Amino acid sequence: MIINNVCIFGGSGFIGRHLANLLTDQEIQLRVPTRNYERAKEVLVIPTVDLVEVTDYDDDQLDQLLMGMDAVINLIGVLHGDFHQAHVEMPQKIVAACVRNGIGRILHMSALHAGLDQPSAYLRSKAEGERIVMTSGLAATSFRPSVTFGPGDSSINLFARLGRLPVLPLALPEAKFQPIYVENVVQAFMLSLDDPKTFGQSYDLCGPRCYSLRELVEYSAHVTGHDPAIIGLSDGLSHLEAAVMEILPGKLMSVDNYYSMKIDNVCDCTKPSNLAEVWDIQPTSLEEVAPLYLAHQNPRERLDHLRHWSAGR
Repeated sequence: MIINNVCIFGGSGFIGRHLANLLTDQEIQLRVPTRNYERAKEVLVIPTVDLVEVTDYDDDQLDQLLMGMDAVINLIGVLHGDFHQAHVEMPQKIVAACVRNGIGRILHMSALHAGLDQPSAYLRSKAEGERIVMTSGLAATSFRPSVTFGPGDSSINLFARLGRLPVLPLALPEAKFQPIYVENVVQAFMLSLDDPKTFGQSYDLCGPRCYSLRELVEYSAHVTGHDPAIIGLSDGLSHLEAAVMEILPGKLMSVDNYYSMKIDNVCDCTKPSNLAEVWDIQPTSLEEVAPLYLAHQNPRERLDHLRHWSAGR
């Protein structure tokens, strides 16, 4: 299978930008649809990207987006809002458009421990979307990563910002995660794109080490020069905090996030990652990368940056 042209849905997001950079190095032509052209301008600097603004993902617009494409990658995902629209209806539309336009290859982003019987709507909707893609009759591959870290992430950067607080009440402090580096995730996508051995397969993706939420927040705070007093909340208070934060601006957490976090977000902390087994990728540790992109959140690093900026004016 020769793949030269790929449409990436969700390509302007965190993982999408990293994947686009990697695929453009392979001289693959990319089409990235977006509802908000201004917010997606970061991908315009990627040489082979054609950024296309869409008003609605109806059949006509989807057919135009997929014209001339060899494969489709669906990275669309939300942590808040309309899970059914993003995780179920969009995969349905994308699969139908692939069938109409004769595109046989699709890569799909699911979520670790997605399941129809899970307590959170997020995980249930992710499972339904994955089922739609994997039973579509297309040459499909699904990926289920744990929390993904790297420059521009919304997880470790958030933990670092929370770590600036002198006292931090932390919901579900013992919730487990096995963070995976974003570059490892996009490498798995890239290597699978034209590999028939991955057709019909679903892969759990995790990093080399498991952490509690408390450990992740403590580590992120330490890297940025902070040492908050973390107060681990009981299960009942964790649910209450999630309910309160759900109605506050910014929505750092919701009740559905609370239900998701009740399921340990890990693969198997006692076994090697399938990154090495399937793609010969050695998983990158959080400690290798996080200090590099969290440096700007360290007070001394920020001061040095401001001095450098001022001197150059």
